Amino acid sequence: MNLNTGTTDTKNNATIITIGTFDGVHIGHQKILKDIVSIGKASGLRSTVLTLFPHPRMVLQKDDSIKLLNTIDERIDIIKSLGIDHVEVKEFTKEFSNMTARDYVTKILINELHAKEVVIGYDHHFGKNREGNINDLIVFGQEFGFSVKEIKAQQIADVSVSSTKIRKALLNGDVETANLYLGYPYSIKGDVIKGDKIGRTINYPTANLNINASYKLIPKDGVYVVNAIIDGVVIYGMMNIGFNPTIRGKRRSIEVHFFDFNNELYGRSIKVSFMTRLRDEMKFSSIESLKAQLKLDEVASRNYINGQS
Repeated sequence: MNLNTGTTDTKNNATIITIGTFDGVHIGHQKILKDIVSIGKASGLRSTVLTLFPHPRMVLQKDDSIKLLNTIDERIDIIKSLGIDHVEVKEFTKEFSNMTARDYVTKILINELHAKEVVIGYDHHFGKNREGNINDLIVFGQEFGFSVKEIKAQQIADVSVSSTKIRKALLNGDVETANLYLGYPYSIKGDVIKGDKIGRTINYPTANLNINASYKLIPKDGVYVVNAIIDGVVIYGMMNIGFNPTIRGKRRSIEVHFFDFNNELYGRSIKVSFMTRLRDEMKFSSIESLKAQLKLDEVASRNYINGQS
């Protein structure tokens, strides 16, 4: 994998580079990236983000439990929307992890990306066994002709705190706080697959989403107010994440009922954004009780949506 995005020919294009995971590309990241864009324009340098995928823990520790705020495609799209000229995605493999700090600098930063300025945090490490640090990078810069700018410790701390708060908020179902720190609505994207069609029998047909990226963080089970852009139009609705205990669901599912919308969605890929959380998932004594609660949820959802207009 080497997802070059932007103009693919980087030859002889001097760059200002920042390096990081940038999971979430939240308001803390956005400030750093906007600074990179501004410096690049003022200095005549091509603004570039170097990021790795998969997450190192997924490769080195075989950790399948790690959940990320963005898929790699989402990360690229959001970074580029901020004005960054080029996003370089390097596939993190065991072979990549064994690259020495010098090889990392010469092969990637110099030969491939033509670095003239590198902007990193004081705690950034690179190369085999994380042997390289900012001081080593400064020395390499003196040797190869690039400058190094350090992101302030407080700014790095703010970025870290923001990421932690966003993940915690989503796992607690607090999507409004997550959206505040992200600077945009948290969303999930998936293919609409066939479900058990029980929703149709109680006048609440749902689109069942299959999330292809297993590492994507899914918020806490429950009922949410959501929206999606379908065929260029914003459509509102409510989403249930959970196991459908009233009908003895056996696996976790993600189902969306869209208001005032009857178009067929099977086989399509849709992106659904979270607005707020209404309640926990509940087990009802009967289908009629479930239907009554869904009506209450719809009223609460529409009231919330109208209040946001």
